[in-house]
Amino acid sequence: MAPKKRILPKRRLTPYGKRIIYPKAEPKLFAVEKVLGRRIVEGKVEYLLKWKGYSDADNTWETEDNINCPDLIEAFLNSHNASLSGASTSNEPRDAGDNLRGFARGLEPEGIIDVKQSSGGLMFVMKWKGSDETELVPAKEANVKCPQMVIAFYEERISWNSP
Repeated sequence: MAPKKRILPKRRLTPYGKRIIYPKAEPKLFAVEKVLGRRIVEGKVEYLLKWKGYSDADNTWETEDNINCPDLIEAFLNSHNASLSGASTSNEPRDAGDNLRGFARGLEPEGIIDVKQSSGGLMFVMKWKGSDETELVPAKEANVKCPQMVIAFYEERISWNSP
């Protein structure tokens, strides 16, 4: 049996025999400014986060275990529960109706804040009447439920070249 070949990483020593020390890459941390929304996807809780120093276009949904801002999450949940009279607390079991989102809850849209591209297609960030909550809604659904609002959203952002 042939002896095993020893594979060494390239250039661990400088030409003068000194050891090269490679710095360890540390993950970049971002500060959360505000928690804007909450949803459950495939059994995991996700929060819509506004990042400090970034615009609303950079807001992202992050899983609960991927973030470390318990005070902001608690403030969001407290304000959200206070706005819903008789809402259940997070420790109580939830019924199937709690998973309904947007139009399925019978909410009336106030306006479209932004548009995002996701793996599921084009999504609108919708603001609902009588609520401070924003929510991602599939563009296909918004096109059917509130077509005039979608048209107005695009008309505000279109730029025409004048002759």
